[in-house]
Amino acid sequence: MADAQIILTDSRHKGIVALASGEKYPWAHTALQECGFQRDEAGVYHLPANEPTTSRTTLANLLRCAERHHTTVCLSSRQFIGDMAARVALLLPGVWEAQVEVYSHPLWQEDLVPWLWDSGELGRAVRATRLPYAATLTNATTGTTLLLAERPGYQRDYLIGAFAPMPLEEGFADPHAPRSIVLPPSPGLAARAITDRYLPAYDRAVHARSTDAVAAALARLRSEHSTWATMIASGRYSDATPLKFGALESSTEEFLDNSWRGFLTVLDHAPPLLDRCRPTSTPWPEDATALVRLAGALADAEALHEELAAGIRFTRGERVTRTWTPIETWLTHGEAFLRQAHTCTPRVRNGLAATATPRALPPGAPAPRR
Repeated sequence: MADAQIILTDSRHKGIVALASGEKYPWAHTALQECGFQRDEAGVYHLPANEPTTSRTTLANLLRCAERHHTTVCLSSRQFIGDMAARVALLLPGVWEAQVEVYSHPLWQEDLVPWLWDSGELGRAVRATRLPYAATLTNATTGTTLLLAERPGYQRDYLIGAFAPMPLEEGFADPHAPRSIVLPPSPGLAARAITDRYLPAYDRAVHARSTDAVAAALARLRSEHSTWATMIASGRYSDATPLKFGALESSTEEFLDNSWRGFLTVLDHAPPLLDRCRPTSTPWPEDATALVRLAGALADAEALHEELAAGIRFTRGERVTRTWTPIETWLTHGEAFLRQAHTCTPRVRNGLAATATPRALPPGAPAPRR
């Protein structure tokens, strides 16, 4: 690929669109600016196409100007990805916002790798193929952000994948990651594929990863509690040396601090999982009582978390009681929760109607990220 490149494409709402790419992309910016292209907040340049004669003259000038600035110009056979993303967003269940992402410098694309939560073709493409631009589709209500990209090596297809949702943090190489799917160029068919195939798989992956995160946190808490209890009962450290004077209190303080930090993972992931549990429809309806206690413990822990964040101070006794009580409840009844969480499934998102037709686009373009 050239050190500086301009990719020209057509947009129904922006006219002629230009995207700069390459390690020397500022050269492309200079050529576009000298020829009268306007840049938006996403880094997308556009030339209104309402005057064909003027547009042809400007494009002819761009070719000469780009040559002076050591920049190549190529024409894309696809529609502007921002148009595709905006039309798909309007057809997905819920409220979605489409934003164009421009990765002019190759290093910007590499920033996606740790956060892209994908085990399929999109993840491989981001790591191994140059993608100068893409688009995100974000549902703020559910915390879901999808990445839409042109499929490398194909003239018309697209790929859709996702970023790891909060609080799952980075998604790279996660075994729970959903697999990206191929989308056709039709916005209606693409939205249908996302709704019927991709989002259900994504929701199942989020559920599985969150359940495993809670299970791992509880396992660590049990192990730490066992180690602490053994040390207190024996009066010795793990290396068999006797506890020093005053060490009992400091060890307890350290144990409580570590346990609370570990329990925050449960506080992050468990509430939506607990809300999906329906013990009466499982072989263990008696788990209902345990789940009520677990929900109460989460509410108490959330209140404490907010008070600590607000800087409220507690006596040692208050801190011990309010910190350890919810943790102890979850250690006691955690197995019932995990049994139920592994049995239940995410709720189905509201899908498209069978006769869904594209809605009119709002005036203007989707708000870009940068």
